[in-house]
Parts: sequence; structure tokens; C-alpha cells
Amino acid sequence: MQSQAKNKPKVIFVMGPTASGKTDLAMRLCDHLPCELISVDSAMVYRDMDIGTAKPTSDELNAYPHRLVDILDPAEAYSAAQFREDALAQIADIQQADRIPVLVGGTMLYFNALQQGLAALPEADPELRARVEAEAAERGWPAIHARLAELDPEGARRLKPTDSQRLQRALEVVLLTGKPISEHWREQAEADLPFEIIPIALAPAERSRLHQRIEQRFDIMLKSGFEEEVRRLWERGDLHAGMPSIRCVGYRQMWSYFSGDYDRETMRYKGVVATRQLAKRQLTWLRGWEGVHWLESESSNLVSDALKLSDPAVI
Repeated sequence: MQSQAKNKPKVIFVMGPTASGKTDLAMRLCDHLPCELISVDSAMVYRDMDIGTAKPTSDELNAYPHRLVDILDPAEAYSAAQFREDALAQIADIQQADRIPVLVGGTMLYFNALQQGLAALPEADPELRARVEAEAAERGWPAIHARLAELDPEGARRLKPTDSQRLQRALEVVLLTGKPISEHWREQAEADLPFEIIPIALAPAERSRLHQRIEQRFDIMLKSGFEEEVRRLWERGDLHAGMPSIRCVGYRQMWSYFSGDYDRETMRYKGVVATRQLAKRQLTWLRGWEGVHWLESESSNLVSDALKLSDPAVI
């Protein structure tokens, strides 16, 4: 099995928490290797959402094109399953040109879906979903969590009582199939991919430094017109807070500010805190990734260290 893996073409994953410098490293790899970039970001897929997603600038995208960026309108939804299908097609296209695919981003669910495949789950049932939402409105999401705990203790342990979207889906799955979502997860087998993954993760050595970078970046976004960007989306009139695009970190807090839920200072604070929480989840997920190569994102040797790991891709 090992020799077969060695004969497979290589695909580089550049992963890490938000604000760790993933995009810059991926572009530097392109300066040294025959690479093409594929974005792994559930927010960058949306057009007109540039500042709050830390999307590469137009000049950067011209110099270093990213596939799967700006492919959807913010009113559209995009799933991990759709990403997997699109990413596999893009990887094959890049490899046919004898180039190296570099997948870069922070949506760990997408990376996991690509590597592991996806469990076969039932499609959403609008009637059942409406009943769950009505029950949640009457009794609260913690009550839904308690109900899920009776039917699927393992699934409930993985979810917070406030995680309405995932709670709804987990309860929906067990009610539709009679089988807990945790059992579906266990049945999910690792995909037999036609390539070998080189998984690279980068982060600052100190968590406090990452928090510092997150706060600095959020303030830069605000100074760069993030509020105006979200206001244009707000003024369209066809978007709402429940849509995947508006639930993105930063956008959700700005939307609540426009809704009058809190003032601008509170919006900034909540936006920074939510981004830190996202980074914590990303790091937790990455620490469970077997065989990942960790790099210090602020090291002077970052690019050379990444190239040492990526060199086998040119063989």
C-alpha cells in the first residue's frame, strides 16, 4: 500500500487557523513550484464578499489565480459535497496539465470531506425541519439538544446546545432514518483518492500572537470598507441572517449591527471573539489530523520549510 501511495501524484494541502498566513504561503509556493491554487474556503466562494473573507486582492488573483473563488452569488448555498465534487474536478484538470494542485484555506469541513468522503445522509425534509424549528421556537434549542441526547447521545455530545443548525440536522437525520448521525459518521470510509496528500498546517507558536493577528486583521477590514461591503449586501433585500453567506464570521456580526441588535463597538468585539472561536475550532480539527506537518507561520524559514515538504510533489 505504501509503494502504491508513493506512485500517486502529490496534492499539497495548506491549512491553518484564520489569520495564520495560509494564502501568502500558497502564493510563495507558486513562485518556486509549478503549482495552481484551489481555494478551500466556504466564504470566498461568494462574489461581492471580499473584505470580510480576506479574499486575495484582484492583483493577487491575477498573478496567482485561485479556483473556486467567486463562483456563487451570496443568495446561493454551497455544500461540502458540492465542494468535494468541484475540487476533485479541478485537481484532475490541474494534474492533466502536469502541474501541482495546492489546496489552500481554512474550511476544515471541506478538507475533511475531500480526504474522507461523505456519509450518505438523507436530504432535508422541509416539513420535519419546520416542526423542529417550531419546537425550538417554543422550547428553545437546549430542549432540542436534550431530545437529541435521548436518541443519539454520541451525536449530542459533539454538539453545543446553542448550535442550532447542526442540532436541527442531527435530529432530522435520526428521525428520518432511525439511525443516529454518529452512526452515519462511523460508516463513513476514507475515500480511495487517486493522489497522495501532503498536509501542511501553519500557525504562530503562541496562541496570544494568533489572537493579536486576528484582532489586527479585523480592524484593518473595518478601515478598508468592510461595513460598506456588508451594507451593499444588506440593501439588496433578498438576503437574510439565516443564509450560509451571511452566517460567515464577521458578516453575521455586522448584519446584527445593521439589525440594531447592538452598537458598532459591540459588533467589533463580537466579530473578533467569533473569529478567535473559529480559529480555536480550526486548530482543534487540525490537531486531530494524522500525519500533518506543522510549520511556524512567523518563521523566517517558513517558505523553505514548506518547499522541503512539497519537493516530493515534483518527482
